[in-house]
Amino acid sequence: MQIDRLRGIFTVALTGAALLTVPAVAPGSIPTASAYDCPDVEVIFARGTSEPPGVGRVGRALIDSLRQQTSKKVDEYAVNYPAGRLQLGGGDGANDVIKRVKAAADVCPDTQLVLGGYSQGASVIDIVTGTQVGGISWGNQLPAEYADQVVAVATFGNPADRSGGPISQQSALFGSKAIDLCNPGDPICHEGPGNEWSDHTDGYIPALTSQAANFIAGRLRAVGPVPAPGPLVP
Repeated sequence: MQIDRLRGIFTVALTGAALLTVPAVAPGSIPTASAYDCPDVEVIFARGTSEPPGVGRVGRALIDSLRQQTSKKVDEYAVNYPAGRLQLGGGDGANDVIKRVKAAADVCPDTQLVLGGYSQGASVIDIVTGTQVGGISWGNQLPAEYADQVVAVATFGNPADRSGGPISQQSALFGSKAIDLCNPGDPICHEGPGNEWSDHTDGYIPALTSQAANFIAGRLRAVGPVPAPGPLVP
């Protein structure tokens, strides 16, 4: 009898512990913002061609510089896409950016979002913002109702510079929020003599990533139209 009584107590204790540890959320329900540690800012960045998964060298330099220039909590999200040499994954990257923005809007509506990309990653952001490349608008764009949560857009070595113009010139929704940096001599975004491949691979850190971070920090302080960025510093 004593053993049976102890077994009963043990069973009740386990059942109570299980009730405490299993969240009272119905299957398929959407978590609320209180279930997450929503940052002040999230940088959604698409890496360049052949870089390993993550935000890439340019993205890392941008985010590190932004964290130094603002007291806000800055988180990061690396766009999930192939970034292969054949440049076939831009649509996948754009869809991942859109998915991330929608999730943030649903769960963390007060988080300010920053979109960014380098090289092929800049093309991903072109798609998201509806920027035409070579006169062609391709892929899925971010629905207009989510545009207000995006406070800044920064691209580096953007191929659209050579074929249609950057986001700052083309996008009605994001143009005033965008800074597009092309290192002089970068053949991916600069058309003309004097181009060197090293200006694309090594020409953005730290001067231009710091310039973009300064632009973004200004957007975070006062969301709204800002003066056009000054002359580029190579």
